[in-house]
Amino acid sequence: MVDQRLTPEPQTSDAVLMIRPARFAANVETAASNRFQGTIEGSNSGSGSSSGARTAAADEIAARAAREFDALAAALAAAGVTVHAFAGSRGAALPDEVFPNNWVSFHADGTAVLYPMLAPSRRRERRPELLEELRRRHGYRLARVVDLTRLEERGQYLEGTGSFVLDRVGRIAYACRSPRTHDAALAEFGRDLGYEPCTFDAADRDGHAIYHTNVLLSIGTRFVAFCTEAVRDVAERRRVVERLSAERELIDLSLEQLHSFAGNVLELRAGDSPVIALSATALASLDAAQRRALEAHGELVVADVRTIEAHGGGSVRCMLAEVALPKTVD
Repeated sequence: MVDQRLTPEPQTSDAVLMIRPARFAANVETAASNRFQGTIEGSNSGSGSSSGARTAAADEIAARAAREFDALAAALAAAGVTVHAFAGSRGAALPDEVFPNNWVSFHADGTAVLYPMLAPSRRRERRPELLEELRRRHGYRLARVVDLTRLEERGQYLEGTGSFVLDRVGRIAYACRSPRTHDAALAEFGRDLGYEPCTFDAADRDGHAIYHTNVLLSIGTRFVAFCTEAVRDVAERRRVVERLSAERELIDLSLEQLHSFAGNVLELRAGDSPVIALSATALASLDAAQRRALEAHGELVVADVRTIEAHGGGSVRCMLAEVALPKTVD
């Protein structure tokens, strides 16, 4: 039962936080659990090489990723979404810093949450000072910070809105279990934020556990994009689908579309108008009926992020941390 005293949360946000990658690369520390991440010859992967040297190929990959980031940020801004873009780190190599939604989430009651992450290199992405930047420079009200990072000491991980997908209106946190998403950590998030966990198991086309829920599920205001086939247990699939589709149109995705990041989409707001951010790869994988269904729910904002997808194993939704904080009233 949802506590009616909780601050209501709209499903979508009109602003996002993004981190422009300074030294993007494939990350060897995350490859074992992220099967969407390719192994690219010539990329200096992981948290840095022992010599500190970078190859010309690695520099070109990083440059392409930065251009893809810029194109997505520009497309969102042109559509009317507020984009708070921050420069990435020029110090220690943070190959996955372009995916900030894994270390922070923002909520309508003025809460920010910091999350426990599996890979040591990813833990260094957390930048609490950016919360102060949002408050001081951009006028958001930050009432509290819920810090779950201590769970790393217990080996319990929950990588933000990668690990779970929120029905913000219904106060349900959907999550597929994986080495990066633990029931105990999700339960703690639920208690702190007033969300009911809905957990399940999901596997890719090769039978491996899917590392993040947001590659197979997106919840919009009036639609759900979900790869139902990934939930192999029939009874569990029925349970999850019934809850997801009770008040929203279900756009069912295939496993092949899952691997094209068709589930890694995010509905945002431009004023009162819905926009749906997704990659060119995801859009190309949809059939005509699926595309029409998605277009019926908002303007599609499409960006080609193929380098980030191939090397990082994440797509457009992973690059966006919704800023749902309230504005300070002067």
